[in-house]
Amino acid sequence: MTQDTADLIVHLARLAQNTGRTDLTAAQWTALRFFARANRFSRTPSAFSEFHSTTRGTASQTVKSLVALGLLQRQNNSADARSTLIEVTQAGHDMLRHDPLGDLRRVLSGLPDDLQRSLSVALQRATTSLATLRQVPTFGTCADCSHCKEGTDTAYCHCTESMLTRPEMGSFCIDFRPADRAS
Repeated sequence: MTQDTADLIVHLARLAQNTGRTDLTAAQWTALRFFARANRFSRTPSAFSEFHSTTRGTASQTVKSLVALGLLQRQNNSADARSTLIEVTQAGHDMLRHDPLGDLRRVLSGLPDDLQRSLSVALQRATTSLATLRQVPTFGTCADCSHCKEGTDTAYCHCTESMLTRPEMGSFCIDFRPADRAS
């Protein structure tokens, strides 16, 4: 049963990314989505490399291709002169309105609420366990991170020693550590 489930997850992921459109590769879509969802500390090529489980060179080439297409832009990182921050351009945000994962999101949102919650918890646990096994970072949102202490409109991140806004709480972070929550 576990083998069948693993095969189904991989098959679902491939179905979700294959729309017959050729405007971007699966890796480019993943990068565009990542930079649109990453927090200000994680919008770097090296963080994308970790997220996408690829080499820094491959990640850099993917970013470079999206910059050339005008979907991403590079900015100097005032916090670390050795790295570059990546921002999604307006054209990139426009492209994301045609994200092939939209169909999968619609299918998943059609599932009963209890199945959606169960699937989300199961996939998060599996992702965390596999990342731990392979000794690679686990990505998640600030809202689910043990580093964050939430307030009413802001949160404090103990890892980056920074205040986070409510919108940032839904962002991906390279410093993510799953909060110990019973589900």
